[in-house]
This record gives sequence, C-alpha cells and structure tokens, in this order.
Amino acid sequence: MTRPGGRSARVRDAVHEAVVELLAAGEIDAAIPKIAERAGVNPTSIYRRWGSRDHLLLDAAVTRLRATSPIPDTGSLRDDLRGWAEGVERAMRDRRGQILLRALVATMAPDEEPVEYLRARGDDLQAALDKAAMRGEPVPTVDEVLDFVLAPLYLRVLFRRPVEPGTGARLVERLLTALPAGPAPRAGLGG
Repeated sequence: MTRPGGRSARVRDAVHEAVVELLAAGEIDAAIPKIAERAGVNPTSIYRRWGSRDHLLLDAAVTRLRATSPIPDTGSLRDDLRGWAEGVERAMRDRRGQILLRALVATMAPDEEPVEYLRARGDDLQAALDKAAMRGEPVPTVDEVLDFVLAPLYLRVLFRRPVEPGTGARLVERLLTALPAGPAPRAGLGG
C-alpha cells in the first residue's frame, strides 16, 4: 500500500521532475538510465513502476495536468468548467506544461491512442457532468468538452501559438452556448 507523501511519492516526484528537466534541456530522447541518474534512483525502479519511457512520460503529463487543472465542484457546470479550463490554460502557458504535452505527443506511435490519459481526463470530466445533470443543468458530452475546450488549448501549444489569458473561459462559453436549452443529460466517456 502506498502512503501519501511516502518514499513511493518522493520517487515518483523526483523521476517526474527529472523527466521535465531533461526535456527542458532539449534531451527529448533521454533514456531511462539517464532519467534515473538525474532523479537519483535506480533504473530498475523506473522500469518496475513504469515499464517504459513512454509510460513514464504519460504518467508525468497526467499527474501534472490533473494537479494543475482539477475540476472544481462549485455547484454550477459553467463555473466548474470555467475553473477547470482556466487551470488547463495556466498549465498550457507554463513552460513545463508545454514541454510535457509536446513530448507526450512526439513520443506517441502514429497508431497509438493516449487512452490512459484520455480516460483519466474523461473520468474527471464525466463526474462533473454527471453532477450537473443531477442538478438539472444541460450538459455536453465529454467529447464535446474535449472538442470545444481542451483541443483548442492543446493545439495552440502544439503549434506554438500563444495561450492568452481568458481563452479557456471563452471556449467554455462557446461550448455552453452550443448546448440545447433544456436539461439533456448525455453519457459518453470520449475515448
């Protein structure tokens, strides 16, 4: 059993930090032994926990984005989505967030889907949408949230376009304006 803040968490944090530092230094192809050296851990610890460099990158990206852009529970879907989108926006303006996203995309095989990442974000979003539906609010699907809000933010970073403050809130408003007027709970995990 893993204890919060225990050795396992310290190792994870050190390895994630080492990955980001190496990526920031331009070492996009840094191998696990180099990452382990930078983190001050044994390479076998990394192989045992993550299995591969790509899985490590995915975990680092998911962990960072979930930490920097949690979905709040304000009692209003509009406010929940705005709070989340503003967190994603901040993460995408941060150099480390940009580096992780670009590295994640660069290391994915052409036919590989980032299933784990989409599932993690989709689960978070679906929980917020389910709460809003229970309150009787009109809700989009997870795919609609990804298409209207997340994709434009990520594309800006991938194509090195600026992510201006307020972009996330504007994208949420565009999404909510496109919804039908009445409550229409819709399920869907979106990938």
